[in-house]
Order: sequence, then structure tokens, then C-alpha cells
Amino acid sequence: MKIEFESNLIRHFFKNVYFINGTSYAGKSTMVAMLAEKYNMIRCGENYHSNIAVEIAVPEKQPGLCYFSTMSGWSEFLNRTPEKYAEWIEETAREAAQIEILELIRISQSNKVIVDTNIPIEILHEISDYNHVAIMLSPQAMSVGNFFDRDDEDKKFLLDQINKCENPEKTLANFRFCMEKVNSLEIYDSFANSGFFTLVRQDTKEDTRTEVLASLAKHFKLSDD
Repeated sequence: MKIEFESNLIRHFFKNVYFINGTSYAGKSTMVAMLAEKYNMIRCGENYHSNIAVEIAVPEKQPGLCYFSTMSGWSEFLNRTPEKYAEWIEETAREAAQIEILELIRISQSNKVIVDTNIPIEILHEISDYNHVAIMLSPQAMSVGNFFDRDDEDKKFLLDQINKCENPEKTLANFRFCMEKVNSLEIYDSFANSGFFTLVRQDTKEDTRTEVLASLAKHFKLSDD
């Protein structure tokens, strides 16, 4: 049988857990790192659950999380249709949410934790509350157009794999279509209308990290400012 927990029980054990979700290139990873450093929080960065998933996920129960071990190669991953890519993203987020919940309960009982998460909005409403969740958004033109404009090892790896494909230009174009799908106006609006505290990144030129950090700290009630 499947074991289920009522959401109020999880919410109780999540009193020290703070979540940031949203679209690509909105500053989530940067803010998680800065909040962790300033307020002495445990940092759970992007895909922090991956090492656990590698150890325990199985294709029969977590096909999304096991995709990288079952795919034929990176060309397959990069050349999937945008629809298939979006389905995989959603599937993986739901599978990962179970691991995240268990891991966050384990590590958060004696210290505050800040999490860069993809846990779906409807699940966050069940397990957390307004002052423990923040949504960070960027317009599609920014989230897609600037996706590779970061000093990020994962992004560098993807670009390297794209360049190894039989038709790199076609593969890059297809992957951008995938990014457009998972950063669509529909997805953006679902975040913007989620009922959670939301910050929107307006441009990439002005350095607003200090101001955004202060806004998040106030929202999370980490600061009295």
C-alpha cells in the first residue's frame, strides 16, 4: 500500500523550510545562495535532490528521475519535442517532490533551510504557507534568450553536448523551443496567480541583488528591516 501523510503534519515539520520557485533566469539560485550566507541557513540549491535520486530512484516508480540512465544519449534528450520535454519536466518535479519532502524534514529540524525548488505550486500550498514561499519570475524573452548566459557548469555541459550533436544548430533551436514551452505565458501566469509572494526580474543590466535580498528576507521574516 502507499503511505500518505496529511498536509498539516508536513507543514508542522516544515516550520524551518523556505522555498523559492519560479521561471528560469529570475535569480532563484543567486538568492538562495545569498540568503543562506547572510542568515546562516542550510542551502539546498538547484537539483539538490539529484544525488539522493541516483541512489534510490527506480525506473518503474520514478521514470522521470531515471530518464538520464535510460536514455540512449544526450542527442535524444536535446532533440525531444517541446511537448515531451514539458511532460518530463512536470513528471520529474512531482517525483522529486517526494524526495524533497523527506530530505527537508530530515535536515531542517535544527536549522533554517532555503530551497531552490521545482515542487509544484499546488503541493507547496498543501505543505507550506505564504511566508515560507516566494516566486521569482522573468519574462519569457529573458528566461529563454538568456538561458545559457550564465557561468553555470550544467549550462556549459548542455552547450557542449549540443555542439556534439549531428546538427548543432537544429538541436540548439529545438532546445530553445523546449525552453519556451516550459517558460510559456501559461506557466508564467500560473506562477503569477499562485497566491504566493512574487518578484519579477525586469532586466539583466541593473544589479538589484541587494534590494531583492532585502525583499525576500522581509517576506520570509528573517529580517526586522
